[in-house]
Amino acid sequence: MPQFEVPEVDYSGYSNRQLMGPPLAMVLIAVLLIGGVYATTGTPVALGTEFTGGTELRVETPAGTADVTAPFDEPAESVQGVQEAENTYILTFGPTADAEALTDQAQGAGYQVLGSQETSATFARGAQETALFGVGLAFLGMSIVVFILFRTVIPSGAVVFSAFGDIAVPVALMNLFGINLSLGTVAALLMLIGYSVDSDILLTNHVLRRSGNFAESVRRAMRTGVTMTITSLSAMAVMAIVATFFGIQLLSAIGTVLVFGLATDLVITYMFNVSLLRWYTHSGVSV
Repeated sequence: MPQFEVPEVDYSGYSNRQLMGPPLAMVLIAVLLIGGVYATTGTPVALGTEFTGGTELRVETPAGTADVTAPFDEPAESVQGVQEAENTYILTFGPTADAEALTDQAQGAGYQVLGSQETSATFARGAQETALFGVGLAFLGMSIVVFILFRTVIPSGAVVFSAFGDIAVPVALMNLFGINLSLGTVAALLMLIGYSVDSDILLTNHVLRRSGNFAESVRRAMRTGVTMTITSLSAMAVMAIVATFFGIQLLSAIGTVLVFGLATDLVITYMFNVSLLRWYTHSGVSV
């Protein structure tokens, strides 16, 4: 893995409040945004067809077609062009749509139906419950392991807060950028829990259990942690750009969510958690 030259940060020039303020404000704004979306729609983020039910059609239209959705009685929830195939589109319809009727309407308009996928509302609700349970279980399991590992409230709480922020901020940004929650983006959120815990345990372990003063310990942790995070962030950014160019919606969404989360992790880990650990190690707190 290539090494990034991490400059020595003089944390002594900043108070704990100055370092903790921006990450706390960022997470608070994200939580307020998610709460607002939940209050108005009933879900914290827009759900994809895997969790709501619906029908997805992949069609090839005749050249010069102005309105792809014109032949359908049911309004399309989204229309996405396929980059690598001219005049080819992916149309998504809601849970009340009839897949057979949509196919007949498409063929009647001269469209070539390349594929269709239907998800029932009942199956979608089950998938939604399973996905939410999986994320909650992963977060709970992570929290338990972290508390067992460090056995103190402050360092353990910092790791858990970082993981929470690394999920909350990307979910809020998903609302702003119109990215639906799908099985793919749920997988991305689960990956973010792993990335977050990895970088934060690395930092906490260097500060609490390695030799050297606070500044030296943080610098050692940053040399590895920042390199790891920026490398992953760069790879995910490239994946998101390439997938967007070629019209691969799932990979584009996964890559974008991971970029949001990894960038958030850099801010929370090396501002909030560093300042909290500095206060903890310098004040002799034993809780």
